[in-house]
Amino acid sequence: MASQDTSTLIDDLRPMSVTALANGYSLADLRADAIAGLTVAIVALPLSMAIAIASGVGPERGLYTAIVGGFLVSLMGGSRYQIGGPAGAFIVLVAGTVMQIGLEGLILATFLSGIMLMLIGLLRLGDYIKFIPFPVTVGFTSGIAIIIATSQIADFFGLRLDQAAPPEFLHKLAVLWDARGTVDLTTLMVAAGTVALIQLLRRYRPGWPGMLIAIALGGVLAYAGVPLETIGDRFGDLPRSLPAPHLPDFALAAILEALPFAVAFTLLGAIESLLSAVVADGMSGQRHRSNAELLGQGVANIGSALFGGFCVTGTIARTATNVRAGSRGPVSGMLHAVFVALVLLVAAPLAVHIPLAALAGVLIVVAWNMFEKEEFLTLLRVSRADAAVLLITFLLVVFRDLTEGIIAGTALGGAVFIRRMSEAAKLEPITPPDAAPREQTENVVIYSLRGAYFFGAAATMGRVLDRISELPRMLILDLSRVPFVDTSGAQSMAGLARRLERQGGCLALVAATPEVAKVLRSQMGHGTSPKFFDRLEDALQESCARRQT
Repeated sequence: MASQDTSTLIDDLRPMSVTALANGYSLADLRADAIAGLTVAIVALPLSMAIAIASGVGPERGLYTAIVGGFLVSLMGGSRYQIGGPAGAFIVLVAGTVMQIGLEGLILATFLSGIMLMLIGLLRLGDYIKFIPFPVTVGFTSGIAIIIATSQIADFFGLRLDQAAPPEFLHKLAVLWDARGTVDLTTLMVAAGTVALIQLLRRYRPGWPGMLIAIALGGVLAYAGVPLETIGDRFGDLPRSLPAPHLPDFALAAILEALPFAVAFTLLGAIESLLSAVVADGMSGQRHRSNAELLGQGVANIGSALFGGFCVTGTIARTATNVRAGSRGPVSGMLHAVFVALVLLVAAPLAVHIPLAALAGVLIVVAWNMFEKEEFLTLLRVSRADAAVLLITFLLVVFRDLTEGIIAGTALGGAVFIRRMSEAAKLEPITPPDAAPREQTENVVIYSLRGAYFFGAAATMGRVLDRISELPRMLILDLSRVPFVDTSGAQSMAGLARRLERQGGCLALVAATPEVAKVLRSQMGHGTSPKFFDRLEDALQESCARRQT
């Protein structure tokens, strides 16, 4: 048994790259993966720099994250097609981290998050993270989209701010509004043109790399002398290679300061990665390994931090691009990282001419795509409870904090689930069999309990059962349609049995599954002995015997 458990654990944590290569890998597979990897790299290059800049760090940090983190996600992860790198969902968290504890604190938080993700994978908790309610995922994704779009307003319109825009949403809007008179028409035209070109190419030439083309054209305009603020103006020249790896500062004070941010990175990274892996499964027909994916994400975050990058996660847009481009497996993801590294090595001097307005246009498109418009409106219409979960999550993410939004939304979603499950539990009277003699059914009440009998249902159903138990000498409960009983439900049932015994009656439980019966027996105190029967007829025979005695 122990060896079987060990084998299952190894299979659950085995990287998908090992499985894919073990199944055979041909030259044709390599060609297909090279094409897919190049396609993804073309998408990842502008996004990585744009996300890094929006996150408050230099564009080179985004490239380091895409190269090191992206390679390790594909090498060590549990999804066949997952592409890792910097993600738009992290912009808010990363920017807040840099603002509060600086760049070194961000790198330390990324490293700690990697350790946490590895532990979650090793403890095989990946399956539980997927139990985030759908309204919560729509709410926080849409909230992040609003914040990303807001963060790009200054660069999109070329505003000259008297002070740095504060992180608080309403205060940021006030500062931007005060600077409305400084709009630069050239910057606005380039940014709006970037958005329009990307959208037009996506519609009429979906196979073309719209983001890269739009940014390249913006760079040509800046190089030709059009007055636009560029990457070089704000950040200087980009390095042409990866930095040497180095460990972050592990002083206790620094760890305690970075820990809350690391927890937030871990929570969001796990959700985002597994959501992306599920999307890839739906597109490809494959199945990912949740725990191996989280283990790989942990390794990738540690690797990214060692090379000066920041948090890595699976990215839905790039992963979907990888699948559509004909990827055969994880090699395409590793090659995408190699291609981005080659661009850093060869084309870094050209990147300094990219206008910030063009990158702002790219991120506005990203934010528009992130906002799940159809799902948002559907949830508002379908259910008041789901709408409440959605809006609480969305509003807290926008106006308060991403972590607060996820925690509050998940808690409220859990409460909604408990309420729905408790309402699903039903108690229905059963008519005794026609063939049963009257002496068997006299002073006997028979009910069928349907649904999970847990603490939520026990609070409601227990009161009904108490009223029923006031009358009969014997109460028979058919439990054949009860799939689950928790200790609260079992305690409620034990109290019912004791009440009937004090009245000279008896509780008979019919057709309980072995699992349900085990939990019920575990909560029955000394002297409390409800009868367990396989069939209703046997319980009725017992009632007759009790009557005769």
